Amino acid sequence: MNIETALKEAMGIEGAIGVALVDYTSGLTLGVLGGGQTMDMNIAAAGNTDVIRAKVRTLEMLGLQDGIEDILITLDTQYHLIRLLQNKRHGEAFFLYVSLDKSRANLGLARHQLRKIERELDV
Repeated sequence: MNIETALKEAMGIEGAIGVALVDYTSGLTLGVLGGGQTMDMNIAAAGNTDVIRAKVRTLEMLGLQDGIEDILITLDTQYHLIRLLQNKRHGEAFFLYVSLDKSRANLGLARHQLRKIERELDV
């Protein structure tokens, strides 16, 4: 699955507001979809790059060998779900970021759908 298809699949998640695919080592946004006037996905992607970097550094300082599957940020009206993806061929590190309307989203199903997208995505 290519990037455009992956973003469209992620926007198909019930309650999706916007989605971004980001290389968190460089901070480069590879694609965004949705967001509209209420959510600038490029700003959100850049800010969440800092979140990922901070969490990776913290795990390193703690000496933990566990990898991060996803990070959930719960707001009053939204879920922000960050799914880390590993491109094993090139050693690059990517994440899918999805903003969800809390009143419409099923968090468990959203996580399941992001795992499916991760398995099929070819970056």
